[in-house]
Amino acid sequence: MAMCLRRALSRRSILLHRCCVNLQSCDFSPVARSGVLSDPDLRIGPPSLAPAEFIRLDARGFAKGRKSKDDSASGSVDVVTDIGPSVKEAAKSQMDAAIVALSRELVKLRTGRASAGILDHIIVETSGVKMPLNRLAVVSVVDPKTLSVNPYDPNTVKELEKAIVSSPLGLNPQVDGQRLIANIPPLTKEHMQAMTKVVAKSCEDVKQSIRRARQKALDTIKKAGSSFPKDDAKKLEKEVDDLTKKFVKSAEEMCKAKEKEINSG
Repeated sequence: MAMCLRRALSRRSILLHRCCVNLQSCDFSPVARSGVLSDPDLRIGPPSLAPAEFIRLDARGFAKGRKSKDDSASGSVDVVTDIGPSVKEAAKSQMDAAIVALSRELVKLRTGRASAGILDHIIVETSGVKMPLNRLAVVSVVDPKTLSVNPYDPNTVKELEKAIVSSPLGLNPQVDGQRLIANIPPLTKEHMQAMTKVVAKSCEDVKQSIRRARQKALDTIKKAGSSFPKDDAKKLEKEVDDLTKKFVKSAEEMCKAKEKEINSG
């Protein structure tokens, strides 16, 4: 190839040299001009494409084609995203919230024992404003059968008493100076049965919330599709299932403890 290029370039140089020499020595009369232009070796016009130029342009086109092919190949690379930590954290957060809500509901239920939390949800109206009792007073346990309600503002004692009497807890607090004393009466059999049903329903509700959090996590894994390896997806699904079982067991244990507390009177 190199030999061919050198020969082509040498021939072109010889032709150009001959053209220059002949032009210098020729007569530019009309007749002479016609003779000069009739010589194919001395014809002046656009030069033909040299072999070297053709090879260079062809090589450039090949390089461009190879570059675009490489670019398209590099653009098809899939990026694997690890969704495991975010999926588990979201599921755990939702399940935790369900357990916290269950705990608040169970505290509201009156048993035969005094519990400060049973008064937290009572709404008290004072000076035209309604707010939870625990924002107006401190409730403490005097003994297993007695509660003490100490208002931040002694002038709200009457409003607190009225709100407690109106609640479905069945309590009749007595004014003792600047505080209220509430005795916890023993539960009747009917009350025990009613409270047990409430606990069972609360337990079922929270387990459904936990299962919804599980399903949401599994849907997220499924939507990831091919961007998440199958082996990692199966492992993550198992971890979510284990987390679900853990929280369901915790909810069941909380409800069983509350039922035992109710039935013990």
